[in-house]
Amino acid sequence: MSRVSTSSWSLHRALGSPPLFGPGDPEPRQPANGVISLLELPSALAQANINTLEIVHFHFPTMDSGYVEELKAAVEEAEVELFSVLIDAGDVTHPDESVRAGEIAWIRSWLDLTARCGASHARVVGGYGSVERNHAPLLDHPVIQRSAQGLRELADYGSSIGVQVITENFRETTARADQVLAILELCEGRVGLCVDFGNYKGEDRYDELAAIFPKADSAHVKALYDDRGQPDEDEFRHSLGMLSEARFDGPMSLIFDTALHGNSTEWDNLAQLRTVAAPFCA
Repeated sequence: MSRVSTSSWSLHRALGSPPLFGPGDPEPRQPANGVISLLELPSALAQANINTLEIVHFHFPTMDSGYVEELKAAVEEAEVELFSVLIDAGDVTHPDESVRAGEIAWIRSWLDLTARCGASHARVVGGYGSVERNHAPLLDHPVIQRSAQGLRELADYGSSIGVQVITENFRETTARADQVLAILELCEGRVGLCVDFGNYKGEDRYDELAAIFPKADSAHVKALYDDRGQPDEDEFRHSLGMLSEARFDGPMSLIFDTALHGNSTEWDNLAQLRTVAAPFCA
């Protein structure tokens, strides 16, 4: 069933804007200048009438088991669905086999955390390797092959601990719809898909999105904003309508990631997006 959701990324500033970290980086701690903590976020979302959440990995201030249990309890107490952990780093397409193995091991550690905190899904980046457009057939491209191999391996591990791995039209390896579809085909149904409205641009944007909408298990729904910080609601409705026509029935995560204007807050902008998106929920 389609339902309104959001990602912790939409409240990045409220959470203190912690930096991205990945394999080989020290695990950062939550900045002290956040106006809300991750433990407080589920309750705040429930009060905003948003009952499904995705958490980006770098918003976890620690991977400590005690903290993860606290977060799981906070989610359950707020009666919020924790749909996924968004693992925003790790390259399953790295050309060096030993480096790639380390990246995959790091991602696997986040699948373990996903299971411990009670999320049902984990989004894994399909890769950072570029895919030359003159290579045919696409299914045989070495970067596409490495992406699918890594995602299959992680999906099989995730399945063993109760976590469904999904990927996204995000970063270089999934920069075009046919590349996404090729990877999913090679994954043989073991890997799902999150579709992001904002990650395809240009004149063929809607054609690209339309090609992958039918495969979507979740969606990051973004509006286009003008220079005054106002969303183009007609365009947003058009994209939401396309998603609905594809019989989408997963969480629609409202993504606000543009500049704040005037006295508005991230919460204000989420409320504005929610008003537009709510009628598209079944």
